[in-house]
Amino acid sequence: MKKIKILLGASAIAVAGFFMVAADHIDAPAVAGGTSDITDFYAFQGENTNNIAFVANVQGLLSPTATAGAAFDENVLVEINIDTDGDYVEDLVLQAIPRNGKMYVFGPVSPSTTGLNSVIQTSAVQTSVDITAYGSPAVTATGSNGVMVFAGPRDDPFFFDFAQYSEIIAGNAPGGFNNPGSDTFAGTNVMSIVIEVPKTLIGGTGNINAWVETKSK
Repeated sequence: MKKIKILLGASAIAVAGFFMVAADHIDAPAVAGGTSDITDFYAFQGENTNNIAFVANVQGLLSPTATAGAAFDENVLVEINIDTDGDYVEDLVLQAIPRNGKMYVFGPVSPSTTGLNSVIQTSAVQTSVDITAYGSPAVTATGSNGVMVFAGPRDDPFFFDFAQYSEIIAGNAPGGFNNPGSDTFAGTNVMSIVIEVPKTLIGGTGNINAWVETKSK
């Protein structure tokens, strides 16, 4: 699970520099390298400043040769949780589930249950998009509520010098990180879900907490 706090803001000053990220490429053994393994969670203001974009990346460290055969798991729900009142319980969810070459996104919608278990809110407004194939131009789709969606493989955007980090932890690098460092994830890919949401659908102004979970049947 990756969690961040977001200031939506009513003014351009409050949100113009906003970009949040949570990342974890080396995960617990039970999910590491699997189809439910979350690598990154990003949230940032959209090109349309009335929108906020959420990005959930899974299945990290895919080599270019492995990416063409990679696919979203139809038994894994990717759920973006949004807390609008500061109690760290989801008030709204965005639920993404793949089926037959498409990604279906439901919401944002109030969940019927919170916590570790989820029910897919199939009665909510739905946005579906064809999953973009590796090496193909990005395919996007916009739902009737203004939610825009992309799903498919993308270059891993996270930069991390893991070798230098290991040296720092071991006490062998008193100078810290190098500038420039060496990107451990260079040349690897992730399976990415991007959901851009009008701020009016999640409250419009103020603070929200957001986190992503993957849930298997």
